[in-house]
This record gives sequence, structure tokens and C-alpha cells, in this order.
Amino acid sequence: MRVATFLACFAGTAIGCLDSRDATIPASGTPYWFPQPVDHFGSNNATWQQQYFVNATFYKPGGPIYVHTPGEQSLTTRFVDGTHPTDLAQTTNALVVAIEHRFFGKSNPIPDLSGSSLQYLTIENALEDFASFVRSAKSHPSDVFRTAVSKNAKVVFFGGSYSGNVAAWMRAKYPRLIQGAWASSAMLYGRLDYYQFDQSFGQHLQALGCAEKFSQAIEAVDDVLVSGSAADVVALQTKLGVPQLTPQDTAGLLSGLSTRYSMAPVTTAKDFVYDNVCSFFNNSSLAPIDAYARAIKAVISSDGMTEQSLRQMGDTSYGLDNYAIDQPGRSWYYMGCTWFGNWQTAPPSSSGLSRYRSQLVDLSYFEPNCQQKFGSNIATPVDVSAYNAKWFNTLRGVSNIYYTSGSLDIWRDATIATSTGNLLPNSPSSPVFTIDGATHSQDLGEKQASELASVTKARTIGDALVVKWIK
Repeated sequence: MRVATFLACFAGTAIGCLDSRDATIPASGTPYWFPQPVDHFGSNNATWQQQYFVNATFYKPGGPIYVHTPGEQSLTTRFVDGTHPTDLAQTTNALVVAIEHRFFGKSNPIPDLSGSSLQYLTIENALEDFASFVRSAKSHPSDVFRTAVSKNAKVVFFGGSYSGNVAAWMRAKYPRLIQGAWASSAMLYGRLDYYQFDQSFGQHLQALGCAEKFSQAIEAVDDVLVSGSAADVVALQTKLGVPQLTPQDTAGLLSGLSTRYSMAPVTTAKDFVYDNVCSFFNNSSLAPIDAYARAIKAVISSDGMTEQSLRQMGDTSYGLDNYAIDQPGRSWYYMGCTWFGNWQTAPPSSSGLSRYRSQLVDLSYFEPNCQQKFGSNIATPVDVSAYNAKWFNTLRGVSNIYYTSGSLDIWRDATIATSTGNLLPNSPSSPVFTIDGATHSQDLGEKQASELASVTKARTIGDALVVKWIK
């Protein structure tokens, strides 16, 4: 697309950017932009541009539209070229479109991430963004997709992780627009203290034979961070290869580093958690704290992290007033502060549960940042009961949603398919499937070599449901 055309493409159309190409099938790597109001339900009627990609390679007349969003990530072409909906599009003649979520990546209603701007980051606004897009796509498909698409095309929404929430909510709130939803690892149930995060990680470690030693290493870390002298804390930080931060910030940093590979896909040939965590602990010559040190240093090395990037990751005072766009972590933090909580804390000592992160990582590590980052008008603690009453309960009795979750998914106990049972009925119209041995959103990810049979089964079930929905 010519630069001049790109810059001026919204100057006369309410639908989107029509470039001057004559191609009947748009390249999937071409970004397009769709105008949205800042606030669908308020007085701020200013518009902004929402980024999306289209893959019409496999589309044939009469085929469906598969909508995908990266949710809390920036949009890339992987979401139309390298995920399961694209594989399914090949056999169902579908068009695939991936739409960036407001306040992530390049799709920003207001060009900063201050608290006053993020007030427009609401579930209602996000869902209406996608609904508005689908309405326009169905009424003016050639303008939106740059290729001829039937106005009667059925629409299925796909999402993994938080975008799985979006998929399920879109089916619940807009059933006439969305014929079905595939919600993989959708974190639909809010909890204030989400200590179950580490309990799921512990199950993975236990399956690999290193949970007990890992927990012993955490106890050794806490002996120093909680009760040690200042010199002891510095010595521990040096041993682990992390910067000199406060004990609580050090605990938070270590928690993030040690669970770095917890969402990586598991195959019959490879388990990243074993390779990068348990392989050190299962070396009988190493004490638990020494194995932990090697695991932490390996993550730092493999990710190419520097002291500055480690400080940025661990120091809770870092970037409090940095309002620049394209900070997914900042937008995501705001959602935790105002929507669903799910703070990844250590379990309470009274629970008797094993710990896989420091006891210093409690609500006091997370909640104060809400007002420091976004302003004193942010209510703390976040009201997860109100969130669940509105947004979890809206899913009750809704048909044509396929819920999946991996048995080793660290977010499993925030999904419908928790480790203690399903939070919603497993019905023929909206089935719930636990993927044995899988981690986070594996069924919607790119197909892996040596794929788990359970992942293949989850996809087979989901594919059959989608085919049924689009008939």
C-alpha cells in the first residue's frame, strides 16, 4: 500500500481503509484499521483506529468467518496464519480475521495508558468493539475484508486465555451475531488471591518429580528474605543472579522467573518445565537452593535479560508514571485492578499447601500498585464478587460454547474446568473438556510435532462442534 494512501485511508469512509489494489485475496500480512468510538456507551464520541489482519486464502463462497483476538497481547500475523482456526479454515472454507483488543499494541482509543485514559478499558467497550466490527463486516464485507464474502456468513469466535473470555462473552451477549465460541483456557472466574496458580504449577512439578525439592528451595529463599540480615539478602541475590531489590520485590521477581516456562506447550517429545526447571532439581548432587539458582540463572541467560530488564520486571516502583502505549503488562494490570483480580499469591500459611513462591508475594505485593499506577480513584481491593456476579453468571445456560482447559494449566482454577470440578454444567450444547497433560491454550495454538493425543482429541471435538454451528 502506498504511504499516502495509508495515511489518508480514513478520510472519507466510515468502514475502513480501502487501498487501491485490485487483488481479490488480500495478503494476510497487511494491517487494516477499523474506526471505533472511544466510549460506546458514554459521551466521548471521538474515534480511534483498531488494527486487524485478514486471511482469506481458504475462503470460498458460503464459508464462515472465524474471528480471533490476541486479547492481552499485541496483534501479529500469527493469529491469522499460525493458530488452529487457520488450520480449521482450510477444511471449512473459512475466512480468518484477527482483531486487536483496545489498549493493546497499536489499538489505543487514547494515545497513553494513564488511569484517566484507561477508564475506557471496560469489558462492555471491548465487547462492543468486536460486535461493531462484525456488524460492519456482515453488512459491508467487501469493504472490511477486501474480498467478496457473503453477508449471511456464519461467525465463530475463537480465543485462548483472556481472549477465551472474550469469545465466550461475545456468544453470551451477541448470540445473533456469533453462532458459536471456542473458549480455550478462558480465565472466566475471578479470585482475589489466586494462589491456585502455583498449585497447578506444583502439579506439573510433581508429575516431573521435582515438586518437593522446589518447595524446599522456596523455604530456603524465605529463610533469608523474611528473616535474614541485609548482608544475607545481598548474598542470596548474588547467588541467584538477580539485582539488589527489596526482599518483597526480589520475591516477586523470582516468582516470575521460576514460572517462566509454565505455559509452554507439552508434547510427547518435550516438556519445557522439565528442561528448564526439573532437570536441575533431579540432579541428586545439587542442594535444592543450588538447583533453584541454576534454574533462575538459566532463564535469565536464555531470555537475554540484563540487570536493567530484571529491575524493570521486579521493581514495583518502576515505571509508575510511564504512560506510553504498547505496554501490555500495564494494560493487563489495570484489568486486574478493576475487573477480576486473580493476583498470583502464595497460599495462606493456614492452608497447609506447599509453596512454590515466597510467602512475601501476597496481596500487599499487588494491590497498592493499583492506586500508585492508575490513581486514587481505583477501589481496592477489586470487587471480584461483583465481577463474577455479572460476567461469570452471564454464561449460565448459554449454548454453543466449547470450554477447554489443560490439566497442567496454571490458570485452570480460573477456568470453567477447575481441578475440583466444572463450574458450569458439561452439556451437549456447551461441553467442557479437560486436556490431559496439556498446559495453557494448547488446543488453539500452532500444531506441534509429537502432539499429545489429548490435544488432538480436543481439537477433533471442537472442530466437529464448529462444523455443526456453521451449518
